[in-house]
Amino acid sequence: MFRPRRLARVWVVAALIALLIMPAVALSAPAGRVPGGQVARDPVATPGSDTAEGTSLDATTADDAPPTSPAAETVAATQQPVATSKVAPAATVTATGIVPGSVNRTSINLTATYTVGLRLNFATRSFRADTTIDIVNTSGGPIDRLELNTIAARLGGIHLTAMTVDGTPVTATIDDQTIIVPLGGVLDAGAATRVRVAYAATLRSTLIGSNWLFTRTNGVLEAYRWIPWVSRRTPFNRPNHGDPFVTPVSPRVRVAITSDRTLVYATPGSRIAISGLRQTFEATNVRDFAFTAAPDYRTIAATVGDNVIRVYYRGSFPAVATLAAAKRAITRMEALVGPYPYRTYRLAQTAGGFGMESPGLTWIPSGVSRTNLAYLVTHETGHQWFYSLIGNDQARQPFADEAATDFLARYTLSLRRASRCSTARLDLTIYRYSGACYYEIVYIQGGNFIDDLRRRMGSIAFWRGIRAYVAANRFQFGSTKELLDTLDAATPLNLVPRYAPRFPSIY
Repeated sequence: MFRPRRLARVWVVAALIALLIMPAVALSAPAGRVPGGQVARDPVATPGSDTAEGTSLDATTADDAPPTSPAAETVAATQQPVATSKVAPAATVTATGIVPGSVNRTSINLTATYTVGLRLNFATRSFRADTTIDIVNTSGGPIDRLELNTIAARLGGIHLTAMTVDGTPVTATIDDQTIIVPLGGVLDAGAATRVRVAYAATLRSTLIGSNWLFTRTNGVLEAYRWIPWVSRRTPFNRPNHGDPFVTPVSPRVRVAITSDRTLVYATPGSRIAISGLRQTFEATNVRDFAFTAAPDYRTIAATVGDNVIRVYYRGSFPAVATLAAAKRAITRMEALVGPYPYRTYRLAQTAGGFGMESPGLTWIPSGVSRTNLAYLVTHETGHQWFYSLIGNDQARQPFADEAATDFLARYTLSLRRASRCSTARLDLTIYRYSGACYYEIVYIQGGNFIDDLRRRMGSIAFWRGIRAYVAANRFQFGSTKELLDTLDAATPLNLVPRYAPRFPSIY
């Protein structure tokens, strides 16, 4: 906000009227600027912030504290009546980084932090999210729109309730699972802006199709890709269970959830505040913020080195076996590819569907057989490196995360097997593999292809190459080509002739 200049009142002595006039005194210069042209924003509460209420909790004394024993522990909170929703408005922006014009360009290479207030009703499945996104254009060129991903647009019957850019209302459109936000001008490279997106949606009540990604059923709430996140337009429909997503890392995400009853949450973040039925979580360096919740979750936990592993479970779910599999996977994988990238690793029982990865969090569906549990936990744990730490375009290059992850899991467990489908290309998008053979080609054939490279290169050179790829792309984007080129560079052998038949679009 700007404060106008004022002139001091001047009293003129009649006898000296032609001689002196008291100079004007500027009592205030324009506020809100800091060196470098950045915009300083007022430190008022934004949706989901805890500046006005809530008891602060140190993360290490909340859900990240190392357990004193691996015995089950129940997380409880005081039951209170549901209060009227009170979401603080976004901070007033005193200036904007938007300048007049248009360039018909967007980018995924933006630095964005997310502050979210969420009100959910476990009973009615009502889901109302209010997100403030602070964005710096780090793409190197100008943009005039954002493309934000949320599967609530496909699964939640989404209704946009507010959309502003630096406090000015704009009209957004929805295309598939993408909210397209016009900036009302151009955001130049290095400039910053603040975008607010609020929507109302309804969680599904079944596990049919992809409903398990955004549902409340069988006593568990599951929400995946619900925060409108910087992305690019990517079709949601596919003939298999591939992941139709591509998202960059955010340095900080803060989420405040207010519910209609006491719930225990499994999230990628640490709980930093609690006030009645309102709990606030914060995560750093994450590509999404999925969560699950249930009124009767219990937890069991253990430590592995500096890391805490915590399992959220209900009823007869095999929590002890899940915890043991996660400990073994973290220990073995750290030795191969480097340190686990987060302080805490959480695994949550879900109502059903598939196992699913999120930074620092894995979903394990109810009903998974004990014979398949170790593999499922190990595979999803591998995604903490190949997806969470090193991102990629999951829709267009599934080999880079799924093949690498399945190789790592099967190598760790000594579970290599032959594919049940004919040999096929490994460079296709998820939209071009059938449901029957997607897993057998991308996961099994892809993992076997990587293992064959290991055998040909020798394990020392191979793992040196893998660690170089991990180090070069930490919290960034990798790709199929960069992974294969890094392995090729780690050996005197020429691996390209082996690449060409399976990756004809690249080599």
